[in-house]
Amino acid sequence: MSTDGYLSLLGFGMVMTFMTLIMLRRMSPLVALTLIPLVFASIAGFGGAELTPMLQDGIKTLAPTGVMLTFAILYFGLMIDVGLFDPVVKLILRFVGNDPLKVVVGTAVLAAVISLDGDGSTTYMVVTASMLPLYHRLGINVLNLTCVTILAGGVMNLTPWGGPLARVSSALQVDPMGVFVPLVPVMAFGVAAVLMLAVHLGLQERRRLGTVVLAAVTVETPALATTGASQRPKFFWFNAALTTSLMILLISGMLPPAVLFMIGFAIAITINFPKLADQRERIAGHARNVLAVVSVIFAAGVFTGVLNGTGMVDAMSKEFLAILPEWLGPHLAPVTAIVSMPFTFFISNDAFYFGVMPIVADAASSYGIAAVEMARASLMGQPVHLLSPLVPSTYLLVGLAGVEFGDHQRFTIGWAALLCLLMLGAALILGIFPLSAL
Repeated sequence: MSTDGYLSLLGFGMVMTFMTLIMLRRMSPLVALTLIPLVFASIAGFGGAELTPMLQDGIKTLAPTGVMLTFAILYFGLMIDVGLFDPVVKLILRFVGNDPLKVVVGTAVLAAVISLDGDGSTTYMVVTASMLPLYHRLGINVLNLTCVTILAGGVMNLTPWGGPLARVSSALQVDPMGVFVPLVPVMAFGVAAVLMLAVHLGLQERRRLGTVVLAAVTVETPALATTGASQRPKFFWFNAALTTSLMILLISGMLPPAVLFMIGFAIAITINFPKLADQRERIAGHARNVLAVVSVIFAAGVFTGVLNGTGMVDAMSKEFLAILPEWLGPHLAPVTAIVSMPFTFFISNDAFYFGVMPIVADAASSYGIAAVEMARASLMGQPVHLLSPLVPSTYLLVGLAGVEFGDHQRFTIGWAALLCLLMLGAALILGIFPLSAL
């Protein structure tokens, strides 16, 4: 067996072992992401001296993401505490009342709006804090909440400050805005599809629960803040202006997102909680969410570091291209869109975009398919990607909602795949990338 064949076999074996242990709940994601790559790297013949730079590179690559998530969770958690999102939530809650159909649709709308910030963790915290009490009071299946929330987030995460687009534009060295702007109509179509799904799921719950049960329920507006003392109504417009400015600066790319969120959080907590004791309390209140997400991010650095450093990703990519029929070459854009679903489910976004996409895009260029078109095609599988055990924020969603990860996957995976295919169809119709280079 050739070296590439051996490495690809080990690479796929490592991914499958990881997935199996996670699915069977034999290991936590944090432990599995750290230990399993080390075992397979040893099997591949890489010792400590060779592993050290791989692990350092993997962790360094994800460090900016980890820092950004740390301060983004702290910032938006603080905004939740002080009541910034309360007016939006109250408006949606007044609309939904005690009707399961409106509750599920309202969940999708709220998730889509909050997802504009590009941070899944924030979206999940806001949506579950505001909508979960309604689901419990009305007896609605909470899997409906996790389903429409993660699908709305999967569509809205295609913004330039979102992780996937930033990765692929860097990997293929293309302009992020050149990737994003043509995708806007596809994203709008995706949001509309999620709302239609929410209507379908809501009608199912309305038929299941019946009007008698609903009539006996009184719904109260849930408080988003962790304590009533945390509300800062007198600073509402300041907080709104600060958040709006932060979003504008993120879009402009004036400073790295990690730095912007650090500065924004420092300003926000100083103005809203000038006492040091209050600041420590607010930081401690969100420490659990930060640790749960960021610890897995850095553990994923070990996983991606080994995949890239050992050459497993390159070998896996070559094996994929080797088995690709020649007649499929001109159709590499839609093929990439389709395979992005399983690829980003079984391997991380970093492994897919930095390991696989440069090779696939290089092959596509020989057929006249532009790198920017391949970048857009590679993003079509993101709604399925968010169901992967490799996505830390998904554990936050199921943890806050109180559902099992496996139950969430089984309930949502079919709808996620259908959403990806619908977005793919819309992209082809709009000419976002070509069906065939011919």
